[in-house]
Amino acid sequence: MSSLAAAAQPLAANLVQSVDWLAIAPPTIAAVVGLVVLVADLFVGDARKALLGWLSIAGLAASTAMLLPLLDGDRATFCLTGATDVCSYTVDRFTLVLQLLVLGGALLAALLSVTTLKDADKGLPEGEYWFLLLSSAAGAALLPASRDLATLIVALEVASLPAFALVGLRQGDRKSSEAALKFFLSSVTATAVSLMGISFVYASTGTLYLTQIADRIQHVDGQLHTLTQTGVVLTLIGFAFKTAAVPFHFWVPDTYVGAPLPIAAYLSVVGKAVGFSGLILLTVVALPSYADVWGPALAALAALTMTVGNVGALRQQATRAYSAVRLLAWSSVGQAGYLLVPIAAAAYSDDAEHSIGSTVAYALMYAAVNLGAFAVAAVVGRTKSRNRISDYRGLYASHPLAALLLAFFLLCLAGLPPGIIGLFAKVTVFSAAVDAGLGWLAVVMAVNVVIALFYYLQWTALLFRAPEGEAVRHRVPAPLTAALALTGVLGIALSGAPQLVLRFADTGLF
Repeated sequence: MSSLAAAAQPLAANLVQSVDWLAIAPPTIAAVVGLVVLVADLFVGDARKALLGWLSIAGLAASTAMLLPLLDGDRATFCLTGATDVCSYTVDRFTLVLQLLVLGGALLAALLSVTTLKDADKGLPEGEYWFLLLSSAAGAALLPASRDLATLIVALEVASLPAFALVGLRQGDRKSSEAALKFFLSSVTATAVSLMGISFVYASTGTLYLTQIADRIQHVDGQLHTLTQTGVVLTLIGFAFKTAAVPFHFWVPDTYVGAPLPIAAYLSVVGKAVGFSGLILLTVVALPSYADVWGPALAALAALTMTVGNVGALRQQATRAYSAVRLLAWSSVGQAGYLLVPIAAAAYSDDAEHSIGSTVAYALMYAAVNLGAFAVAAVVGRTKSRNRISDYRGLYASHPLAALLLAFFLLCLAGLPPGIIGLFAKVTVFSAAVDAGLGWLAVVMAVNVVIALFYYLQWTALLFRAPEGEAVRHRVPAPLTAALALTGVLGIALSGAPQLVLRFADTGLF
């Protein structure tokens, strides 16, 4: 009997996985706090609903703080028994930087949300709102650490599904409901295409782990080559939807306009980070041997996306309702094109890590200044509900600090001084294209930067013109002030010390 127990013990030991709780702490804390908020909503009276918002902000801050203990080295958990280097969850530099971006972005969106919910006067259900935001943030934080296709898709959907509900959460608002439906249909289509592609890749390789796919996909049986290539293409198309790359961008302007403004800000930064981190993991980690397939495709998508996005922003009429939000929406499509450039360059470069580092550096710059621009839009939107570009005329007279910050953020997005970080980030992306031999793509990017200068500078100049009527000052709530201060300090600090993010382009992330 004892000999049988001794023989069974090694087998039992092999079947038991140890969980590195510290490694999974950032997304876990966000998810747990989301559940706590949902339950607490049942017991908190209407007069004290604001406490749920501050609890959510504290939870996101704690999730972000839990990244600090992970800086001491790479970690991995949920690994294959007998193959400790093949894991579902890995914490490396890439994971930490992207988790900082998504959790920091969610934290700033939460600060904007406190004022929005108060102004909505029960038009938005607070408990559900905070639960959905925290759930989406948990999924977004999980995705950069995912190292198998199943976890990748689960994380993507956990990040996306609550976002549909957040877009359409405003009660009795037809515009919001239409935006949510359009967002939902496009995203479900993307997911279906991705799942079909992943099933083909799994059928060809017999594994879902990214590192094993990278090895096995090079030795696929000749009869399965067509199946494998189809799977690769379909998987990449699905993720192109998530990044709002043209021609899969049609949902963006209407969704941003229909969503509560903090959710539009959240989607513009965190939603993009989710799509791009998944795309990077698929291309560079799982499918490097198929660079001849995804390299040209992503280069063409980058050129098309930045061109359509910037032309769309250029066509916005200053007096049209919600034109400021629409311009930021089209601008975010154009910025997605710039973010795609270094990923495409990774297919042609001998140093793929350098190219990916350029994308991450640009994403960090974009996140800080774009959230700042949405924060100023939230300030203006409190008194000008239509949020037209023309409503920003003479903003300097009524809110000088907000006007100066918006001018700085727009100049960063344009890549002009004093927005030094925007200039350097664009140069880094430009050099990644040139170093990879994609001279034509660098030329397209240069033309688009010039196009973007026109509408960014036009909006900036409007801030300092004489107001049409008498300038009306109003008090900016503390959460909005905090969001403006955080994004402003971050943008100025990065412009003063751009090496804080640009070093990722030199040192690599994997």
